[in-house]
Amino acid sequence: MKKFFTLLVLLTAVLAVQGKEKIKVACIGNSVTYGHGIPDREINSYPAQLQRLLGDNYDVRNFGRSSATLTSRSPMAYIKQTEYRDAMNFKADIVIIHLGLNDTDPRWWPNYSEEFIPEYRALIDSFHVANPKAKVYICLLTPIGHQHPRFQSGTRDWHTQVSDAIRKVAYGKGVELIDFYTPMYCHPEYLPDALHPDAAGAAVMAETVYKNLTGNYGGLQMPLTYGDDMVLQRDMPVVIAGMANAGDKIGVELTANGKKKVASAEAVANSWGQWSVELPAMAAGGPFTLSIATLKAGIAASKTQNTHLIYNNVWLGDVWLCSGQSNMEFGLGYCTTAKTDMVEAPLQKRLHVMAMYSKYPTNNIEFPKEDLDSINALKLFRTAGWQTIDKADLRVFPAVAYHFGKTLTDSIADSTLHIGLICNPVGGTPLEAWIDRRTLQYEYPQILYNWLRNDHVQDWVRERAAKNIAQKTNPLQRHSYEPCYMYESGILPLEGTALKGVIWYQGESNAHNSELHERLFPLLQQSWQKAFRSASQASPALDFYFVQLSSLCRPSWPRFRNSQRLLAARLPQTWMAVSTDVGDSLDVHPKRKQQVGYRLGLQALRHTYGRDIVSQGPEPTSMRVEGKTVVVSFDHAAALRTADGAAPCTFEVAGADGVYYPATATIDGTTVRLDTRGKVAHPVSVRYGWQPFTRANLVNEAGLPCSTFEL
Repeated sequence: MKKFFTLLVLLTAVLAVQGKEKIKVACIGNSVTYGHGIPDREINSYPAQLQRLLGDNYDVRNFGRSSATLTSRSPMAYIKQTEYRDAMNFKADIVIIHLGLNDTDPRWWPNYSEEFIPEYRALIDSFHVANPKAKVYICLLTPIGHQHPRFQSGTRDWHTQVSDAIRKVAYGKGVELIDFYTPMYCHPEYLPDALHPDAAGAAVMAETVYKNLTGNYGGLQMPLTYGDDMVLQRDMPVVIAGMANAGDKIGVELTANGKKKVASAEAVANSWGQWSVELPAMAAGGPFTLSIATLKAGIAASKTQNTHLIYNNVWLGDVWLCSGQSNMEFGLGYCTTAKTDMVEAPLQKRLHVMAMYSKYPTNNIEFPKEDLDSINALKLFRTAGWQTIDKADLRVFPAVAYHFGKTLTDSIADSTLHIGLICNPVGGTPLEAWIDRRTLQYEYPQILYNWLRNDHVQDWVRERAAKNIAQKTNPLQRHSYEPCYMYESGILPLEGTALKGVIWYQGESNAHNSELHERLFPLLQQSWQKAFRSASQASPALDFYFVQLSSLCRPSWPRFRNSQRLLAARLPQTWMAVSTDVGDSLDVHPKRKQQVGYRLGLQALRHTYGRDIVSQGPEPTSMRVEGKTVVVSFDHAAALRTADGAAPCTFEVAGADGVYYPATATIDGTTVRLDTRGKVAHPVSVRYGWQPFTRANLVNEAGLPCSTFEL
């Protein structure tokens, strides 16, 4: 491949000087290549846009035919069309084939899938007959959206199977593979009819082909997770990955004290511009300098592109992702402890932060068109990159994340262990916005359809989003509340990052439907598990800590809080911090965040760091009836007491009729005895803290509160 690229560049230069024939490029395909539905397709189809990118030394021709299939069983088989004969007569030097979308039709793939690979191989061979020196590229299919009428009845799955077959063809024939799927998959707005790209989508296709042909990917580039003051995850192989021009040789070196080499490795960027190296696992420590350099240029060298990147004050430590909605986003400068926090935070020398802030807060306003365009382009966030905590804007830095990190550094005496906090919460975002598209397409496709009028999405979420995008001109205008959007704008840029774990504070925008949340929450964890590398030695699953919703006068919240409690008990490596005692009856953004971050920190110290500490409040385990008394037993209940010294309150008991009555509660060791004073003759269930804003007061020796529960 590299030899070909070198010859191609030389050939281009020679032709430019001698004025000989141009390099001929044939774009083979169906209606997507043809440019169906694109206004002025003669200038806006992907082959036309590719011509402009490649310039005058190339002659790019569009041989697309609408409805064309690869399979010869179809009357629209490409090899039966005039466009195929014209392409053969063109005798192209470079052939780009994008076929297979129409083969997902139920008439073809279920019946003739076994013939797909042999027929694709034969098609490639035919272009080599026309020009034995032709360079053939085949393409992974452009996406098919969930709105397609056959999406769930088979097309979704057959699209995947066709793409897998195309990969096998590329491997078996030794031809280059161009990926149209990945750069378009996160942009459903490019597919107005769920199948055919618009002009913007065609531009992405043209740029993708251009990069594959020229090897020019913009030079050495690193993800936004790289920068001065960054933290890399300790105690596991350190994967350093980025982009460069195809064929570039990249060297990576980690040094200490400005010169002592700690680790180094080299890699060559592949035909898609991707490269990665793996450094050995290392213990906590630093500071280091991370140097990444182009050691030898491939075939697209440019003096205007980066060739050497240096990152200083790099540490090996523990990296935590801190995410969710507005209560995780809530700034340190607005907390009840703000005055103290603003003084103490700059002294936390072992805390490093990378804060990502939404450029478009979802206030009750209509966004201007330029903002809508940026949102569609997934340009939601602004960030200053990695910083030590003393350099951050503490007033707006997420308070819960800060107090979580502070709890860890205050409790772990090892001065070499630095903590990195990556924060990307966005106010109002529902859970489904943080799950990747493929997971929802397969596990919960109902939530994707017409989401602004979809009862699976909370009504407030839909109403606010509709207000924000009222000035839209694109019917597929996107929004941060849209299912998948936050994953695509806020998680994909972090993909591949190695994490110690996750802290999560979200639920206010899903509290209308706890049953739906119970289905979505495990999907979120599965989705993120695929996106991130886990530092856990015992299990590949990420340690996941979340905050239970606090107290607020919203009727659905008691049931939702109990649902969260049961999720934490059921899901592996998942733990919860209770916050009902620090809520506000009228404000969805309670200001007592120090306790919330501290409690998350306690859970992490116990379950991730193995500290023998009390990290959660009393947890109900069972109930039994003794005469007229109900006895509730608890775990984590040493020195069971009340926070205010009064009698335990908010306990209720019900019989078979399901009617709950207040009960008088008495603490007895690690149990609580309940008496309904004869109102419930045969108790069958107990609940506690079952008020939207609750005065529940049961705590244990560590002063940690008991959750809302129903037994």
